[in-house]
Amino acid sequence: MMSSTNKTIRVVAAIIADGDKYFATQRGYGEWKGYWEFPGGKIEAGETPEKALRREIIEELDTEINVGDKLCTVEYDYLSFHLSMDCFLAKVKSGTLTLKEHDAAKWLHRDELDSINWLPADEVVIKELKK
Repeated sequence: MMSSTNKTIRVVAAIIADGDKYFATQRGYGEWKGYWEFPGGKIEAGETPEKALRREIIEELDTEINVGDKLCTVEYDYLSFHLSMDCFLAKVKSGTLTLKEHDAAKWLHRDELDSINWLPADEVVIKELKK
């Protein structure tokens, strides 16, 4: 277990669903480049998680989403920080999921979720989705 001196970063993630398929994005930068994640980002001061998520998806994917129920909150210790990630089910409202920050994206059927290399925190989300 890491020491509690690590700062906590609060983020939100969109589990964008279309029937039995889920939208995954591949990181194009940083130490986790090449790993897959559910799109989202940091919650800014004064934002609700839902508002942050809508803003991040517009910024990253040029798409408006409807934010649904919270699926889970993942608490995960990376080496240099603690991640607290609120994960919401979401649907595309308008737009075409244009990649502005990611290297790649794909729609994965529920049965295909294990076929890619997820970020550690996102692996927790996959377990929730499969329940």
